[in-house]
Amino acid sequence: QVQLVESGGGLVQPGGSLRLSCAASGFTFGLYGMSWYRQAPGKERELVGHILSTGYSTEYADSVKGRFSISRDNAKNTVYLQMNSLKPEDTAVYYCAAFRNWANRNVPTVWGQGTQVTVSS
Repeated sequence: QVQLVESGGGLVQPGGSLRLSCAASGFTFGLYGMSWYRQAPGKERELVGHILSTGYSTEYADSVKGRFSISRDNAKNTVYLQMNSLKPEDTAVYYCAAFRNWANRNVPTVWGQGTQVTVSS
């Protein structure tokens, strides 16, 4: 069945780094662009960034630009979110999602279940 499974979340100190992974199955991963979103307690879900199906293009929210990077390995059906210089305000549940066309990148059709990231000393 179509599935996205995130992993790699946890507790990290401010200024630290963390890498999230998202493993895809049940669909042709290389034909889909991928996104990362996050939702903090009491707040709406917000976009972190997108990566094109080929990996050649990325786009990031201003709040994470220069600190976070998205990459993918189509041979492993996996997308990654590298998070550096983490701040307490990055604390959220992080979700990966898949979209079919770049024009519709803000309307994903597949969602993962999320992984918790907590930035605290």
